[in-house]
Amino acid sequence: MAAIDDTSEPDGPVRNVHPTLVEAAWLYQADQVRPEDLPMTAAQALAMGMNTPALCELAGLPRHADPRDIRDIFEQALEELRIALPDHHLARRYALSRLATRFTAGEAALAELASDEWSEMEVETTEEEAFVALLPPCACCTEYTLGLDEAAWEAQLQIAARSLVTHPAVGPRV
Repeated sequence: MAAIDDTSEPDGPVRNVHPTLVEAAWLYQADQVRPEDLPMTAAQALAMGMNTPALCELAGLPRHADPRDIRDIFEQALEELRIALPDHHLARRYALSRLATRFTAGEAALAELASDEWSEMEVETTEEEAFVALLPPCACCTEYTLGLDEAAWEAQLQIAARSLVTHPAVGPRV
């Protein structure tokens, strides 16, 4: 599927009724949403007034349903709602920015940031580069890989995260 259709009206029904479904599409494409969480996302969208056959089917699936079925039905629901999946690279950049946002808001622990998940990501802005450069492969490697103690790492990470958050480059327009 192509990048999200940002040409739709900002006050259109998809954007106003359930913007988290649009965000879920971006995070899904970035491999940041577990398939077992998608039925609840669909149920929330139904509760907010969205209604398509695939959305109803997805909301009725149990968490332990086959992940392939969940993915297929989620993508069908997005198609029915005319929510296009973004490019994987753009979605990953958005997920990185969202991680920085969660960190600056105190919603992401330092241990959650330490992951080799981001090390091979292609960054496009200096803000993304600065943030990714401070993300070690694991929390125990902070001093070894970055030459910083945890307090210094957290301080530098806060600065880089705030910079990334204040200069968002990609993401859903909700």
